[in-house]
Amino acid sequence: MHVPDGFFNAAVSVSAGVVAAAGVAVCLRGAKRELDDRTAPMAGLVAAFIFAVQMLNFPVAAGTSGHLLGGALAAILVGPYTGVLCMAVVLLVQGVFFADGGLTALGINITIMGIVTVLAGWWIFQLVTRVARGKGGVTAAAFIASLISVPVSALTFTLLFWLGGTAPIEVSAVAAAMGGVHLLIGIGEGVITAVTVGAVLAVRPDLVYGARGLARPLVLRGAAGTTTVAEPAAPAAPAARPLGWVFAVSGLVLTLLLAGIVSFFASGDPDGLERVAEDKGFLDRATDHLFGSSALADYGDVGGIPVGAAGVLGVVIMLIVAGGVAYAVRSRGRAASESR
Repeated sequence: MHVPDGFFNAAVSVSAGVVAAAGVAVCLRGAKRELDDRTAPMAGLVAAFIFAVQMLNFPVAAGTSGHLLGGALAAILVGPYTGVLCMAVVLLVQGVFFADGGLTALGINITIMGIVTVLAGWWIFQLVTRVARGKGGVTAAAFIASLISVPVSALTFTLLFWLGGTAPIEVSAVAAAMGGVHLLIGIGEGVITAVTVGAVLAVRPDLVYGARGLARPLVLRGAAGTTTVAEPAAPAAPAARPLGWVFAVSGLVLTLLLAGIVSFFASGDPDGLERVAEDKGFLDRATDHLFGSSALADYGDVGGIPVGAAGVLGVVIMLIVAGGVAYAVRSRGRAASESR
């Protein structure tokens, strides 16, 4: 759903940029409470993984594809504040290095693909895990949260385009088209998110931020045969364990395989936004990207670099940038705590 340059007028583009900048600023402060010896390195790995999986477009309907957005996944694994930072880094690197998403639309992309998906996904995840406990409940909540976050993001795009798009649209028709196709994409997103969260829960449950402190209800039998359900106090958060070389290397190898090899088999069909824009007659409003002729543009398809090589380079860039941001925020948080 990467929005290109030219879809929005200056007023909405600037306004969305202000919202995105404010959201990232708030999250830079909030992430200090989330980042520890587990979450800081995990943030770099999560950002790289989302970047890699976003390269893997999957078919959802005749002539239409979709890909992971990743906001709900990021929030569940590393926390909502850190999740927004991960998504902002992913979208920034994609826009600057790979001409994926317009530069003037960067604020819009961070708002709808980063902030909205994280907030919607995290809120729904918390709502579901109030009643669904244990690893199975967390995995189910991850599926539901990520599924819903995608059409919410798509409808946010529709609202913004209605307010400041560069082409007149029938808002109800575009909303129905965007919501419908992105609901299908959301199913794929839900499956990817649930599988990823379930896999991490199986080997290192302490690395799933959203699962920390969740307790399973106790069922007690009364003397008269009645049943009462008691919620035990949530256990104290365990001491932070390092990410661990085995987990880190395994996650990095998987990410590199996805970006470097599996990406060759991604669907070449237009994604949901591009298909709707074509069907509704505003695709021609997109303008050329400033870096559209660079070697890495469109993940190497334009410049002749193999897609896999571009993907591997992107993973490396993502680890450096996202990991660097996470460690910098964690260091500032520690310094602030020690000075009190």
